[in-house]
Order: sequence, then C-alpha cells, then structure tokens
Amino acid sequence: MTATTDRTQAPELLATGHRRLLEQLRADGVRFLFGNPGSSEEGLLDEIARFPDIDYVLGLQEAAVVCTADGYAQATGRPGVVLLHSGVGLGNAVGSLYHALHRQTPMLVMAGEAGVAYDALEAHMSVNLVDIAEPVTKYATRVTHPDSLLRLVRRCLKVAATPPRGPVFLALPQDVLDQISGEPVVPTTVPDTRVVPEPGAIQAAARLLAGAHNPVIIAGDGIAASGAVAELTRFAEIWGAVVHGAMASELLMPWTHPLWGGLTGHMFGDSSASLVAQADAVLICGTYVFPDVFPDLENPFRPGATVVHVDLDPYAIAKNHPVTTGMLGDPRLTLHALTSALEEAMTDPQRHAAAERVHRRTVQRTTELDRALADDLGAGRNPDSAPLRMTAVAAALAALLPDDAIVFDEALTNSPALTRWLPPTRPGHFFQTPGGTLGVGIPGAIGAKIAHPERTVVGFTGDGGGMYTCQALWTAAHHRIGAKFVVCHNGGYQLLKDNLEQYRQDHDDDPGAAFPPFFDVREPRVDYVNLAAGMGVPAARARHAADLPTILRTMLDHDGPYLVEAVLDDPGDTP
Repeated sequence: MTATTDRTQAPELLATGHRRLLEQLRADGVRFLFGNPGSSEEGLLDEIARFPDIDYVLGLQEAAVVCTADGYAQATGRPGVVLLHSGVGLGNAVGSLYHALHRQTPMLVMAGEAGVAYDALEAHMSVNLVDIAEPVTKYATRVTHPDSLLRLVRRCLKVAATPPRGPVFLALPQDVLDQISGEPVVPTTVPDTRVVPEPGAIQAAARLLAGAHNPVIIAGDGIAASGAVAELTRFAEIWGAVVHGAMASELLMPWTHPLWGGLTGHMFGDSSASLVAQADAVLICGTYVFPDVFPDLENPFRPGATVVHVDLDPYAIAKNHPVTTGMLGDPRLTLHALTSALEEAMTDPQRHAAAERVHRRTVQRTTELDRALADDLGAGRNPDSAPLRMTAVAAALAALLPDDAIVFDEALTNSPALTRWLPPTRPGHFFQTPGGTLGVGIPGAIGAKIAHPERTVVGFTGDGGGMYTCQALWTAAHHRIGAKFVVCHNGGYQLLKDNLEQYRQDHDDDPGAAFPPFFDVREPRVDYVNLAAGMGVPAARARHAADLPTILRTMLDHDGPYLVEAVLDDPGDTP
C-alpha cells in the first residue's frame, strides 16, 4: 500500500486533491476563482461545480483573466485566485503578471498540467511552468505529491499576502490531484508584519530631517497597503514637504491636498531625478527610487542631502542609491512615530518655516489648478466643436457620479484631465495602472465591481490599451457585472508619440518630424461600439460635449455593463 492511500482517517475525511484544494480555498474565505478552462484541469473544473459558495468567473483570454483578478485584489486587499491552462494559458498571462508583480498585487495563480508521470515523455503541451512564472511572480513552485498540496497552497497564499505583497504561482499536475489526499484543511496563517523601528532610530531620523529647508517625500503603494494615507498626509504637513508618488497605483494622499506633487512618471530618469535635485532632505517610503524605464545611472540626490528610507521590503531600501539611514518598518506605524518624534525635534523657527512652506505651496497649487480648470472650460466652450476633449468628458462625468464611485484609470495620456475633474481623495475609490502593461482598465474595473457590487465602478482605457483585453467585456456581460467603461479614442498610441518627442529632444533628433505610421490605429478604425455589442455589452459613441450628459447618464443608469466610446480626435473612416 502506498503512502498516498495508507490512511487512518475516517472515509468521509478522504477525498481527491481536487476537492481538498477547493476546501482549502473555502477555509481561506475565497469566494471567486477567475479562470479560462483547459483539458489539463478537467478534474478540478468538474469539482468546482460542487462548490456553490465559490463562483467561477469565466474569462475568454488569460491576460484579461489575470487583470480581472488583479482589480478584485486591489479593491479588496485580499489575494485574487486564478486558474489557468498549462503553458499556453500561463504564457498568455505573463504580461498581466508582470503588472501584478510591479504593483504588488496579492494573487495566487494556478495552472493545470497533465501530470508528473509524463515529465520524461515531453508530451504535447509539456513545459516547465515554474520557469515561465518565476520572472513575473514573487514565488513559484509545483505540487509533486498529494500530501503536500494544501501545504503549498497555504504557503502560496501566505507569501502573496505578506508585504511586500505580490503574485505567486502554483503548478497543479492533474495526476497528483487525482490521488487521495488526507491533509487537514486549516486556514492559512499570514504573519503580522506591522513592525516599527526602535525609538532611538526613529528619534535619530527625526533629528536628521528636522532642519530641512527644501524637503521632498517620495512615496509608493506601500503606503496604501499599510493604510497609511492619513499618517503620510500628517507627516508631510508637519514637515512642510511636497509628496510625489513613485510607481503608485492607489491613493497615497488626497490629490486635492496642496502638498500632493503628482506622480513621478516612469519613463525617463532625469525627469524623476529633477524632483529631488534641489532637496536637502528626502524621505522615501513604500517604494524604491526610481522605477523608470530609462533610469538615471547617477545618484539623483544632491551632495550632502539627508535621505531616510522606510519600507517593509528590505530589498527596496537603498536598492539603487545610497541613503543616510534605512529603517525596516510598517509605513503607517513608522510614519506615526516619526511624526511625533519630528514635532519634538523641530525648533520653533523650523516649525514656522515648515508652515510657511505649506502656505506658499497652497497658494501656488490653488492658482495652478484654477488656471488649468479655466483652460479646460475655455477649450470646451463650443459644445459642437470637434474633436471632443477629455476635459469635457471628465467634467460631465464628475457632475453625475455618486460620491462613493470607484474609478479605475488607464486613460494614460488623458489621465491628467480626468483627475483634474475627478481628483482622488479617499482610499479605495481610485486605482490606476502604474504602467508597463496595457489593457488593465476594462478587466480591472470588472474586478473592482465584483468586489463592490453595490457601488458604481467606471473603468477608463485607451483605444490602443483596450484591444489587449477587450475579451473581458464578454465576462462582464456573461456574469451580468455592471461595471461601466469609457474608451478614450484618439486613434493611436498617443503615449508612444509623447515619449518619442521626448526622446528626439534628448537626442537632438529632428523633433518636428512625422511620427511613424504604425503609431496610428486608424485604417481601419476600431469600432468600440460594435465591438462591445458583439461581446454583449451595449455601447454609445460620444463626439460632442453637448451629447455627454445624456450619454453618460444612460451609461450610469443602465442595469448592467455599458461602454462609452469618447471620440477624442477624428480617426477618419467614422461609421
């Protein structure tokens, strides 16, 4: 008798790995399994039908499936659980997993395969799934024995949910899951990592920062994961420092706050470096410096500047550039302690100088915002003008959205206009792609709506990005998920044009030259209204500002998913 069948438990406690895996997910409160089915998961797929408390959310393409689970995980803070099919399914999902890894989304991704017994045969569709997943996950492993199945599921869920959070991968050979498993089902233990540096280190850091004349804060999604928005805002006010978000996809502090300096961007290192070039003191919290595509190889901090780095990820601290002091700590607890220590360390003249910095910044930001909004209104004064401007779309939507609405933003080049009129102000109401992977807006909004079915959720994407995961529209229609979508249609890859302009300027390379023709997507024009209809989602096209109130109200009132295509230029062969 083999080890896998020699059991002392009662017969009712014995079951195949398929059932045991689902019982483990149930014990961990998993309500949704996001997937696209395949033949190497037949036993598990069949078993899911016997678990009415775990809903299988069916997607038609794996990149969209992972982004839907990503949106759900962002909106709940709990791991999304995904089931893919073998190497082909995992391969389709790699780009979305890259996105999840860099925005630190807690997620368990599983993929079925035929079986361990077939490894030596190099059979059809056989591939090393762990090798595919490792570069785009926090942890990747494979089940090879039925008595370690639940152990590995719990390990994966623990790793995914432990800061720094991230996606993990588990390969599921069907012949292992076919065997009887007697492992006990117990809830996964996620360690409490809310640690804070010892008081002496906090006080020393506060003394280093107290005398700053031009302080800057660089913050990231570690702030949101820790629930430290209020603590970051309070620290910035006491210190009188502007806050910039680096690789940030969630709210770090209210965007209406005068000390919010916006996102650092993620393309050119010299742009990010300019934000700290004149700073005599910098606090980095919940991110690393700097997450650019073309990073600055030189130290971005000025000589003699004080740099304090706080993070729960020791790898992120001083990862690329030297810092004065690095502290391993939970952002919320550490910022709270650091604020108290800073208030004690600052002299009266230093407090007055900090308050004066806040005042100057408030006047500057108010003036800048008033001017930008006035320019928006002036540009859209003629309601019949074409092309339609994103400012008109955002302003009209701002007048209609309920107070608790969730915005999932992948508008990219149109995001500045969107967030001027719909500025993020509260945690859990705004999510944004940090860049690197296109196609997160539509499925991300669907995932957020699954997480909060009672709230209005609007996802924004571009006409280029939307094509990467348009299959998610079918999922919304099939499951009657009432997310709303706005496609910002400018007829091409505007972000590439903007980046090429910057590249040409940096290299003195004919900045006025025409863009490559393959930066446009116009011949033929992608018809999102008919595309959505073909997926079962009703849609409307907006061309003029005067049409927006009616079209957007129809979208918001519709009982189910709905898409609006906002024509932001003249793509030519308009239907």
